[in-house]
Amino acid sequence: MIELMILGFLAEGPLHGYQLRRKMEQLHGHARTISDGTIYPAIKRLIASGAVTQKLEPGAGTTTRRTLSLTPAGRQRLRKLIRDADGHDITDGSRFFIVLAFLSLLPDEKQRRAVLQRRLDFLDQPASFFYAGEEMQRIADITDPYRRGILISARATRTTEIAWLREQLAPPPAGSEEHT
Repeated sequence: MIELMILGFLAEGPLHGYQLRRKMEQLHGHARTISDGTIYPAIKRLIASGAVTQKLEPGAGTTTRRTLSLTPAGRQRLRKLIRDADGHDITDGSRFFIVLAFLSLLPDEKQRRAVLQRRLDFLDQPASFFYAGEEMQRIADITDPYRRGILISARATRTTEIAWLREQLAPPPAGSEEHT
């Protein structure tokens, strides 16, 4: 997800390292900070692979600012990461939201729809956070008010997301520009 965020934000335009890190932290959430030990090695790997370029510029005082830019190879890598999103990138809500944040950068509508369909297929499966042995616990089975709260909140979120996904995946109305 770190690589996807780096490439995704750089697809929007060149950024200084600090700007990039700030955008990543805002998207990833305050509960999951991104350490220097995570982001800078990822940037170095992307530069070494030719996905990102780095230009050194004078900064404030004696500091040097590094401006990062996406290369055509980086754009291809970004599109592959989005197009091939599967497994935890689909089943983990936080990871999926990062994929979703950059889904519009995938130019092929069929590929975008395939990513959304994988998420919908996952959400259409029955699930719970709590089990008694192999038996899934439903809201009615839970007496602890806080665990019930988790299930109630999760169900509301899931229901809303499913409705949105179905709306996105519905065929466009006849006569619309997308339909022709």
